[in-house]
Amino acid sequence: MAEYAFAQVGGIVDYLALPKTRQEMKKLLAAADKAKLAVHVLGQLSNMLISDQGVAGLVIITSEMKTIHIDQNKIVADAGIDMISVSEFAYEHGLSGLEWAAGLPGSVGGAVYMNAGAYGGNTADCLKSVIALDHQGKSVILTKEKLGFSYRNSGIQRNDYYIVQAVFELEKDDPAVIRHWMDEFNLRRISKQPLNLPSNGSVFKRPTGYYAGKLVSEAGLQGIQIGGAQLSTKHANFIVNVDHATTADYLDLINLVKHTIRLKDHIDMELEIKMIGKGFTEN
Repeated sequence: MAEYAFAQVGGIVDYLALPKTRQEMKKLLAAADKAKLAVHVLGQLSNMLISDQGVAGLVIITSEMKTIHIDQNKIVADAGIDMISVSEFAYEHGLSGLEWAAGLPGSVGGAVYMNAGAYGGNTADCLKSVIALDHQGKSVILTKEKLGFSYRNSGIQRNDYYIVQAVFELEKDDPAVIRHWMDEFNLRRISKQPLNLPSNGSVFKRPTGYYAGKLVSEAGLQGIQIGGAQLSTKHANFIVNVDHATTADYLDLINLVKHTIRLKDHIDMELEIKMIGKGFTEN
């Protein structure tokens, strides 16, 4: 799985599929259900840590499901298309509401699943509905209200539905203004984030009243390296793969941060990234 993951870590999966259409994904889910295989549906793997021991069952990567079209002030996008492309598509059609996603790694499905966001914007702010499949491949339409969004969380994380398409409801605006904010947010990312190295993005959620990166830095942990993984010298809430890191290296750094911050600041650091695979449970 390492060759598919942003962080370039992860072991072997039993079965891997990259469907191109919703119908193909339906067939995969129905076949897996019949064979009693565990199923994991993933997108760009930009916020995902996969066990060195691999993953049991079937992994479906949606990156080949990437059709997109416009319907008045709405954008209808497949789960596998990346959010950067959706943001650019919105700009091209003079639609505002996704400027914050201009440089955001990850897929539409992952953004909905995580309620991804940046610079004051969140997926929930502009999402109208999604089409999802259940574990047998049957379709269901879920409105924004049914998805139960909260900070970096959605109801999809607590049920057996798999997102195949999302509808974003946006507002008309001057393309020049939209472009200005997209460029502004990208400049901020470039100046603050270690985009030149493989990573999972922000590792820890922001604790109420604090900034995760600041807590890590003030604890004297920024720059510490275990194996091939390092707490980035550019942004302390990023763990970067500097030398053929393993998932075990990442986990050792995560546990070091959790233990240190708990002792120093009496704060329990909660992971923003998700973990799947053999040897640990999903979070």
